[in-house]
Amino acid sequence: MAFVDRTTQRPRAPHVLVALVENKPGVLTRVASLFRRRGFNIESLTVGHTDTPELSRMTIVVDTSKTDASLVQANLFKLVNVVDVQNVTRQPAVMRDLALIKVRIDQQTRFEIVQLMDIYRAKIVDVCPESMIIEVTGPEAKIDSVVEMLKPYGIIEMVRTGLVAMVRGSGHFTGPTPDENGNGHEHEVGSGSNGYHFDDDSRLVRSLGM
Repeated sequence: MAFVDRTTQRPRAPHVLVALVENKPGVLTRVASLFRRRGFNIESLTVGHTDTPELSRMTIVVDTSKTDASLVQANLFKLVNVVDVQNVTRQPAVMRDLALIKVRIDQQTRFEIVQLMDIYRAKIVDVCPESMIIEVTGPEAKIDSVVEMLKPYGIIEMVRTGLVAMVRGSGHFTGPTPDENGNGHEHEVGSGSNGYHFDDDSRLVRSLGM
């Protein structure tokens, strides 16, 4: 659902950006600093290993307009340690969140909760006389629904990993294309795959192919 930003009068909605970054110290700090300087709110940010040891993969959910999402994408690509960035919001993609939820139980509610979680295909990963821990994976809407169903029983604590995303089909997101010697091409700092680039004054301009 989109909302209108009263400042810019642009419709706002969550945008999902996937970035491949060099697996080096300080990269996460640089990315977070970029969002802080630009005033964009990060709804979730996850970082994990890829099949290439030198690269990590970030999935960033930012609540902003489509125009500002393109600006974020271009600014991310400008960072030295960022190899590539894609906005997968409107692409056919698998998007998943994972949550661990500890909920209060007693002899009566224990079986009620187990039966309820079977509907969501959630897993019971720990049980003690006073509580149980539930693991649930799926789209954000599914996690939100499980949380609402468990609230009446009493949620003790909860943690969510944040969204991860992967485009469906044969397309893949692996960063630089290897050359004939198997070496990856480094991206040219200041130009992005999204059609934007930065001029000498670091102003965002549209690439016109001229």
